[in-house]
Amino acid sequence: MSLFKSVATFGGLTLVSRITGFLRDMVLANFLGAGAISDAFVVAFKLPNLFRSLFAEGAFTSAFVPLFSQKLVAEGKKRSVFFAAQAISVLVLFVGAFVLAFEIFMPYVVEILAPGFRSEPEKLTLATQLCRITFPFLLLISLVSFQGGILNSFEKFAAPATAPIILNLMMIFAVFLFVPFTPTPAHGFALGITSAGLLEVLWLRHFLRKIDIKIHPYLHIKKIIQNPEIKTLFKRIAPGVVGAGIYQINMAVDTILVSLVGTGAISWLYYANRLQQLPLGVIGAAISVALLPILSKYLKEQQIDEARRTQDKAVEYGLLLSLPAAILLIVLAEPIVCLLFQHGKFLPSDAVKTAYAVIAYSVGLPCYVMTKALMPNFFARGDTVTPVKYSAVVFITNLVFILLLMHDFGHIGIAGATTIAAFVSLLQYIIGLKKRGYWQCSRQLLGKIMRITLVSVLTGAAALGGRLLLNHLSPDWIYGSKWLLLLYLCILGIFALAIFLISARIFKVIDFADIIRLLRRKK
Repeated sequence: MSLFKSVATFGGLTLVSRITGFLRDMVLANFLGAGAISDAFVVAFKLPNLFRSLFAEGAFTSAFVPLFSQKLVAEGKKRSVFFAAQAISVLVLFVGAFVLAFEIFMPYVVEILAPGFRSEPEKLTLATQLCRITFPFLLLISLVSFQGGILNSFEKFAAPATAPIILNLMMIFAVFLFVPFTPTPAHGFALGITSAGLLEVLWLRHFLRKIDIKIHPYLHIKKIIQNPEIKTLFKRIAPGVVGAGIYQINMAVDTILVSLVGTGAISWLYYANRLQQLPLGVIGAAISVALLPILSKYLKEQQIDEARRTQDKAVEYGLLLSLPAAILLIVLAEPIVCLLFQHGKFLPSDAVKTAYAVIAYSVGLPCYVMTKALMPNFFARGDTVTPVKYSAVVFITNLVFILLLMHDFGHIGIAGATTIAAFVSLLQYIIGLKKRGYWQCSRQLLGKIMRITLVSVLTGAAALGGRLLLNHLSPDWIYGSKWLLLLYLCILGIFALAIFLISARIFKVIDFADIIRLLRRKK
């Protein structure tokens, strides 16, 4: 499968998940607003996700899936499933103990994670209650990721890709299932999170049974520990644990510091980050996932020139999609936030403050996407250490600039620090790849980048010009209703898209015939 088609496939599946995620966030904003209750819920939502990079879609699964796939090819289905049973027993035992310890000491965990809550005892108590409800989700989502890895090894990609949609839908339906019967809406949504994790486990279990895979716990712990394959599994986990640990600390530090800014800041940054995650998830993640196996194949076959051309294409696609998206988010931040989140308890003042954070995050969006496009070049060569080193530098950069900016600029300074860290991260990857002779920007690609930048600026200018014109003609009608605001954004969006396509054709940024050919190509 071509890189373009792979990116389109993964991106499409991710897009569905992101859209349902936006619907979820609209419901949350309506019922929780951006005050004390919302801040407490966001902390409870973040806590289990802090450790996903370690136990779920991170170190453990990344180490398990290659071993499982190799064993499946070499020894067959029966032996590989037995290995999976041993691995999942270790996972459940360790993560279960981890979750239990956190449940016991949750008041202290919340105080560490959100020290700004100490001045508001009710807020601290609420956050503790919510965290105790949501934290079992960590064990459930670890099982989901584990099951998804097995299904992917059998080339069953649809079920794991649709699992995140269950979380979004369950949190939406929590409005009817749990919220009417709980002390606060936040309690109901917290129950929705944990319930969704259970449904995801059952969903993937169903698809495992369809391919005749039944994994039962293997309780002979001593035999598991003595198994050389399990020892190999833990050896491979180690580098990922370090990288995941840095990522976790970075996320935790962000939450700790933003809690000190004041009530509402955690929520403003949460909703702003969610907007940024739409293009980042759809574009960046799709490119990263699709690029790794393709690069690995070319490098294994010593097709170095083809690997470099593929890397060039990944950079080109990433910038072509992310730069216009970033500029449009900057230009249209306020009306987009108002349309999506400003209703119920989410006030106009919350929308304005969230929009400022969206602008600060969006400046760094292309850097995030480009980093995701370059990172697989190291992994394809078996180099997992260098990205960990880069992550450490990014963490220090982020921390330093947060401390420098948050006092004067509040939550906007924290978002700005994240953007600065994104620039540093991208610079490291560009220099590191060039220094090792893995890849460098060719003259042809540099020319393409300059043309993409020009097209993106023209697209943003069109959106800005259209916005100023509509505001001048009738400044009051825009925010008259959600339908009028939607119409306003549709007009600007269509106009910007037209300018993008026309300018892209003029400056030879997009070859539409080539795109059609790539989409039709089966292999």
